[in-house]
Amino acid sequence: YNRFVWMRRDGSFDYYDKKHLFRMGDEHLHYSAGNKKLIVELKGWKVMPMVCYDLRFPVWSKNEYSDGKYAYDLLLYVANWPAVRSLAWTSLITARAIENISYAAGLNRIGKDGRGYEYSGNSMVAGPDGNTIMEIGSDKASVSTAKLKAENLIQSRAKLGVGKDWDAFNIQ
Repeated sequence: YNRFVWMRRDGSFDYYDKKHLFRMGDEHLHYSAGNKKLIVELKGWKVMPMVCYDLRFPVWSKNEYSDGKYAYDLLLYVANWPAVRSLAWTSLITARAIENISYAAGLNRIGKDGRGYEYSGNSMVAGPDGNTIMEIGSDKASVSTAKLKAENLIQSRAKLGVGKDWDAFNIQ
């Protein structure tokens, strides 16, 4: 599996196995696809981690709305997304935030790998309204902090009411 591990301070952990294997990189020849989503809680926020290519599959990351509550508040993508597709990266992170009425954070590597592929960085956080809250360029490794405001998320959800109108369906 291409696995995302969520560690807690007490040493306990959960994991998410990447659902969509990147055929162009032959991942399907080396890994098994996961089939379960993971939603974890951190300081009152519900976070759903995803891995790289999963970003291109909006149905898989679709938020759910039931009994007046959304399944998650933040989509968190970690990736090795190449520079030649950096526009797709930033556009899709923004789209996932808008369509799910959530925050979406994309954490991407920089530099060149052993095969000569360049990675653009462009790590970012988009808000439920599609505005970019934080973006890191591609020139150097860095650490940045973004302040996510629960009141903005609550207001966006209340104003638009989109969750109440989502189509119900199941992934098989």
